[in-house]
Amino acid sequence: MSEDPSAMPLQLTVNGEVRDLRAAPWVTLLDLLRETLQLTGSKKGCDHGQCGACTVLVDGRRVNSCLILALTRDGSEVTTIEGLAKDGALHPLQQAFIEHDALQCGYCTPGQICSAAGLLSEGQARCREEVRELMSGNLCRCGAYTHIVEAIETVRLSGAEAAA
Repeated sequence: MSEDPSAMPLQLTVNGEVRDLRAAPWVTLLDLLRETLQLTGSKKGCDHGQCGACTVLVDGRRVNSCLILALTRDGSEVTTIEGLAKDGALHPLQQAFIEHDALQCGYCTPGQICSAAGLLSEGQARCREEVRELMSGNLCRCGAYTHIVEAIETVRLSGAEAAA
């Protein structure tokens, strides 16, 4: 297959690895991650930034990757669900989601966990109600919200995210 002549160069650090890439101007960060880099943990849900299934961290901040054009993030650091675990150990949030049964079908889980990681690093959530409010952009069709908040609260209260 020939390369798209409209593709432009960009460099991203994805999950700690510097990647020299090419993308057409209309390619979203989500599509670049899923289709070009084969990082399929981030899900394509609504494609309108309303469900949060595509949430990843860009320069440490949570973003809906379906709304971001890949070329606009040239030089950025991107962390996906695949990049949260370190040295074979789950990220504290991944472990907490398992322990608190904070997933059912699992479709929204990568976005929920990435959003929670960003939320905790922002330091804005000081109580359960704030966690719930600040996670409201991530929808769960199965209704596992109580368990999701409990998992995030466990990590928030333990301070484990600071070590991750």
